[in-house]
Amino acid sequence: MGGSSKEFNDQNFAGEVVSSGLPAVVDFWAEWCGPCKMLGPIFDDLASEYEGRVVMGKVNVDSNPGTAAKYRVTNLPTLLFFKGGNIVDQQVGLLAKGPLKAKIEAALKG
Repeated sequence: MGGSSKEFNDQNFAGEVVSSGLPAVVDFWAEWCGPCKMLGPIFDDLASEYEGRVVMGKVNVDSNPGTAAKYRVTNLPTLLFFKGGNIVDQQVGLLAKGPLKAKIEAALKG
């Protein structure tokens, strides 16, 4: 963890993401997931860039199985894009910085 991304868990997810007045991007990851480790620095860089405009955080699926199950996350990494408490987009698998930024911009506009 680093940058401006937050750490979400089963207890704070609804308040931090679903009830947020801002769009949110959530990275579902695990320590043992190689692509997740590759996505981490990209995600953190974008979290710093979008600070104040988008809530960006991570959910460790091993320690927070409830949230992962609720959103049917079965593959890692999975990114869920929320707006108004609803999922407006999702990405399964590693994504480069440019395409990820484009998805965030689309969620901001959508």
